[in-house]
This record gives sequence, C-alpha cells and structure tokens, in this order.
Amino acid sequence: MTRPVTHHRTTSVEGVEIFYREAGEKGAPVVVLLHGFPSSSHMYRNLIPALADHYHVIAPDLPGFGVSAMPSSSEFEYSFAIFSDVIAGLLEQLGAERYALYVMDYGAPTGFRLAVAQPDRVTALIVQNGNAYEDGMGDFWGSTRAYWADNGPVNRDALRPFLSLDGTRFQYLAGTKDETRIDPAAWLYDQLFLDRPGSTDQLGIIYDYRTNVALYPGFHAYFRAHRPPALILWGENDPIFLPDGARAFLRDLPDAELHFFDTGHFALEDKADEMIPVMRDFLARNLTQ
Repeated sequence: MTRPVTHHRTTSVEGVEIFYREAGEKGAPVVVLLHGFPSSSHMYRNLIPALADHYHVIAPDLPGFGVSAMPSSSEFEYSFAIFSDVIAGLLEQLGAERYALYVMDYGAPTGFRLAVAQPDRVTALIVQNGNAYEDGMGDFWGSTRAYWADNGPVNRDALRPFLSLDGTRFQYLAGTKDETRIDPAAWLYDQLFLDRPGSTDQLGIIYDYRTNVALYPGFHAYFRAHRPPALILWGENDPIFLPDGARAFLRDLPDAELHFFDTGHFALEDKADEMIPVMRDFLARNLTQ
C-alpha cells in the first residue's frame, strides 16, 4: 500500500513563524490536529498518515512549541486566546473553511475557543484527554489552583518540577500498563524544546490556563447549541484529566460517542492501534466532501 506523504511546512501568521505538518489531498474533508502540553505536532506523527488517505490533515505547532517560532514574552502574548487566533489565521491562509477538530490537552481549550468563535466551520469534534469540565480536574490540580490564586514566587516555583524531564516522562508513562509501547523519543523530543535557552515562559501559560476554566460554561453552551458530531477518546488511567471529565461531555453532547482505553494521558502513544479504527469509522460516518 502507498503511504501518504507528510509535508513539513512553515508560514508566517500574525508575524509569527508557524510550523505545521500537512498530508492528504486538498479538497478532501479537513481534519485539524491540535496538540497538548508539552508536545507539538510531533505527537501526531503516526496518526497523520493513518488519516491522510481520506482526509486533508493539518497539524500545527502552537507558538513557542515544537518547531514554531518562540518570540520573547515581551514581544508576544502567550495566551490561549492568542493561540486560538493564530490557528484561525493559519487555517484561513490554508483555505480550510470547514474542518473537524482533534483536540488533546492544551489543544482542547484552543480548539473550543475556535469553535465558539466560528461554530459553522467545525464539522466534528474528536476529544482525546482534552478537558472542558471541572469534573475532570482532581487532586493533580491542587498546586496549579494555588498558583492561580497567588502567582507569587513560592507557588510558581512549586510547579517547576513539572517542566523537568521527570515531569515530562511522568505525563507519558503514568497510567500505562506496558511501558514498552511508549517511544522514549516522544518525551525526549518534548523536553528538548522545554529546555531551550530562553524558552517560552511555560509557567505563564499554565497561569493563563485559568481563563479556560472560566470559559467552560461558554464551551458547554456551544456544545448544546450546535451539537457537533463528537467522539470522546480517553485514557481512563490519566491522573491529569480524570475519566469523569470524559463522561461530563455527555451532559451537553448526549449523542457523543465515548470510548475509554486502558492507558494514560498521551493515549495515542500507547493505544493508536485501538484508537485509529474508531476514529476512521467515526469520520467516515460524519464527514463528507
């Protein structure tokens, strides 16, 4: 079988160089893949060719992540509102007028902001360990909530270990049953960018995440009003976003399809063999030319 070719491109969006991976025929239904923290479009390196035989797949790196530019925080506002604007600008450049969104972790509030702003453009949602409900946020978030309440140096420094190699490895391995299924190159690649001299103020982005929680009611209103076809895929052993966060989507999207997998946060690294057939079936039933 011929394997679809993935192209690796860069373009300027609102003055920032944005890297993105692109595969599939232009003119086919578009699927946009939005990555989580601390990853990049690299997390979709195996998914892209598995979808690109039928779909035009676009997977960008957010500003300051992966191979996208990393302007200083004095020159660029690292916020989820700006992330959403940048993705909207990229899709406009690429002529993607309508698209399905695959969102994970940071990609979820980025994508949901985009959907709220441009609801008629979103053809479907695939949500993989991407939270939109307080139900999904348990004890793991205690230190972060303390930081949101007081972003002084004590609470800020308490979160620094999460940005270390041990913290990144934890995100990939926690909740997995067979660690040999996880490619160490994934967390090493992510850490390479986290450790860059002058790296983006990731703690500033974590502080801004509180604005996403404040928008949860607006996301829920969008779900109820527009009822996009939705597929919820969840690593049920994820300590960061709990399974109740997945179930909560059904309150506002009662027709959503919910699937749990026996793994953790970066479920696609572990269970792609189980998840991809479910995705392909969902997209085949819900996306048309």
